[in-house]
Parts: sequence; structure tokens; C-alpha cells
Amino acid sequence: MDEARKRWDSLAKPLGSLGLLEDAVVKIAALTDNADVRLNNRALLVLCADNGVVARGVTQSDSSVTTAVARALGAGESTVCHMARVANCRVVPVDMGILDFHGGAGVLDRRVRNGTADITQGPTMSRAECIRAIETGVELVREQKAAGADILATGEMGIGNTTTSSAVASVLLGRTPAEVTGRGAGLSDAGLARKITAVERAIQVNRPDPANPIDVLSKVGGLDLAGLCGVFLGGAECRIPILMDGFISAVAALCAIRLNPEAGRAMLASHVSAEPAGRLVLDELGLKPLITAGMRLGEGSGAVAALPLLDIALAVYHSGHTFDRMGMEPYIPQN
Repeated sequence: MDEARKRWDSLAKPLGSLGLLEDAVVKIAALTDNADVRLNNRALLVLCADNGVVARGVTQSDSSVTTAVARALGAGESTVCHMARVANCRVVPVDMGILDFHGGAGVLDRRVRNGTADITQGPTMSRAECIRAIETGVELVREQKAAGADILATGEMGIGNTTTSSAVASVLLGRTPAEVTGRGAGLSDAGLARKITAVERAIQVNRPDPANPIDVLSKVGGLDLAGLCGVFLGGAECRIPILMDGFISAVAALCAIRLNPEAGRAMLASHVSAEPAGRLVLDELGLKPLITAGMRLGEGSGAVAALPLLDIALAVYHSGHTFDRMGMEPYIPQN
């Protein structure tokens, strides 16, 4: 970390003038124990799963959209796939529990169960299933590390998952459902009211323990959230940086850091979601977003959008454009 900071400070520019981009490179150097930071091999893990709470009318579309987008991801045709090609990033869609999904070209099969139950009626999954989903996320990181990945971006696809994420955020942040629940993919006022009511009902029925992230995830979360929680834990274990996307992956990151604070060493925030709790969760994680653009697409789009920014930072970092080379006196920190 010190070596990376010294390299930044040797470059012919005002000290710290690339702000959070410099901090990101330093954090990666510390995580990987290597100041020669290279991010040439990158992949986006898009964890896909369905959520039983869709039955409560909390979404604009039904669960069939999860299947459609998963197939598009596998075919390289979804929105984030077009972005990822520009960012030189592989897209790896993963079926964690898409409803009645029987496989698709390019989609990894890591099914834990056939979608989750309705959070307003009881737990979404068993504790054992939740742990299996978390372990699956860890294993996905190990696989990508073995394949040579230098950085991973996180994404998700699952109709209804802003509702489960809002429920988890409400419990872990100690905020009311109304404070953390937003319009997702574009709900009307009536739809938003139904969504808030569903989150309130889920917490009343399940009584998740705020001190136990696995209890919270298994009762009011989802398979994608649990899997992403494992991805963040796996990043710390494998010493590979993990770019979180927006609100949903940030909630998963919060679960990971509550399970093991060391998970935070691998986390980078790509952007701040337009969802109401987007900023709240990042503040709780102590992370600052590289991008503030009002994005709320999902699929890992914000995480992928941050990769070119890191490329730009590394182009300067490796440039050798130092004060010595320019024949200039270095900047001195001022009090």
C-alpha cells in the first residue's frame, strides 16, 4: 500500500489529484500484496434467481423476465453485455434459482432451489440453502481466480430483488421499510405502497435477527443476495478485488461484512444507486462511489461502467511520467 501511494505521489501531477481512483489502486495493491497493479483479466458475475414475493404485486413485470434476461446474458445480448465488450470484460451469468429454468447456453448451473418462497408468508429459504448459496458465491470467485481473473464485477438479475434487498437493508440498518424501499424498475405510487407493505409484512412474519446475517438472508433475502454475499467473502479469501454494482449488491456486501469485517478489504464501490437506500448502505460500508450518475439498470451495469475509469487511472499509474523525468520539483504536502 505504501509503495503504491509513493508511486502515485512521484507522478508529475498535484498530489492526490485523481482522488478515489488513486485510492482504489492503493486498496488493490494492499489486497493483492503487489504494487504493480494490473487488471487485464476481468469478469462480471451476474447471479440470477427468482423471488416468490413477486406474487404480492411488488413489480412491474413477472418472473418470466428473469428467464428472458438470463438467456440474453448467456447469448451475449443483454444490456450489460454490450457495455462489457467496451470494458473488455467477460460476462458470466449464473443460475442460482431461476423459476422453472431448465438451462440455457452460456448460463452456469449453480441452482440451489427453484426460486424462493414469498417473504410475506414465511422464510424465503432454509438456513442450509442460504449457506449453500453463500458457499456457491465463494466457489465462483475461486473458479475465476484459477482462470486468471484480476478483478471481478458483481451483477444480478431477478424480478423482485429490490424488494428482498429492501427487507434486508431495513433489518440490518435499523431503518423503517418506507425509508429504504424504492420504485425498483419503475413502480407507480400504488405499486410502491404495495412494496412497502410487503417488506413490513415480511419483517413482522419472519422476525429476522439483525445480529445474524444468515438468519436475515434466509428469511427475507434471496438466492442472488446470498450468492453475492459469498462473492464478497470469496474476494477477501482469494485476494481479488470485487466491484459492487448498486443497491442490491451493496446490501449483499453489507451482509458479508457483518459476517466477517475482513471482507471489506476486497470491496470497491462502483456507483451510488438511485434507490433510496443506495447511499445509506454505502455510508454504512464506509465506501465512496466512483460514479454518481443516477443509474438503476442492474445486471452489473454500474460495476462494468467503473472498469474503464480504473483503466484510465492505471494508464497514469504506469506511465512513468514522474517529477524527476519532467525535471520538476515534486509537490510537497501542505498543512
